[in-house]
Amino acid sequence: MSAPTIRVSADWLALREPADAAARSTALVDCLRTHLPSVGTLTIHDLGSGTGSMMRWLAPQLAARQHWVLHDRDADLLAAASTTAGLPDASHVTTLEGRVDDITLLTPAELADADLITASALLDMLTLDELARMVDTCVAVDCPSLLTISVIGRVTLAPDDPLDATIAAAFNAHQRRTVDDRGLLGPDAVDAAAAAFASQGWTTRLAPSPWRLGTPDSDLLREWLEGWVGAAVEWDPSIADAAADYLATRKASARSGTLQVTVDHLDLLAVPR
Repeated sequence: MSAPTIRVSADWLALREPADAAARSTALVDCLRTHLPSVGTLTIHDLGSGTGSMMRWLAPQLAARQHWVLHDRDADLLAAASTTAGLPDASHVTTLEGRVDDITLLTPAELADADLITASALLDMLTLDELARMVDTCVAVDCPSLLTISVIGRVTLAPDDPLDATIAAAFNAHQRRTVDDRGLLGPDAVDAAAAAFASQGWTTRLAPSPWRLGTPDSDLLREWLEGWVGAAVEWDPSIADAAADYLATRKASARSGTLQVTVDHLDLLAVPR
């Protein structure tokens, strides 16, 4: 069964791209390099690529010339990613193609030429079955997989507020919700992915990739607050009134530069033994 489409706006992806880039683990990239071919052009398949932020972040860190294949359901987002103009060093990306795909249904044959499979902010939107299929596909292709910016259900706000824990618990429950008979993994996804790779004999390594948001990130912080609190209220409408006051206070703090937020994520590198 094909998973239902969840549309993500290009504006939101552009707003979060600097925070994602700052958060992703460069230590895992250092480890990854030792598992990539030392000659020729690397072929990299990016799953759920959106507008290509993973490519823009990773390509300059790999010395080799690269062919990127971007997979996403949204043709408009792929069109926005169809140029290398936004790359810090576009010379590394020699060729680029976009494929409109349901990434939950990709087969080993469709990724057979991959030297590396990547994804960012994807795993939490999958079910356990979809994740297992994706891992099976990566294992069949027999190349490293770098899966970044997976939420783990932990958020820290300073100064703190008595409602922080209530909002966080409701948000995490929303992340694990069932959508069209699909039980999303949410914050459990990265541990499930690591276990699935390990069960097939692969070596896995996890590294923290937290967003650390403050005054320079006020636009992203306010947009994130809207989504975080909104999802919590959608899950538990009984907190709506209290959450409205909470959101107004938190957004005011973000505007004044007095709010600091850490949103924890984990990055995962899985490589064949």
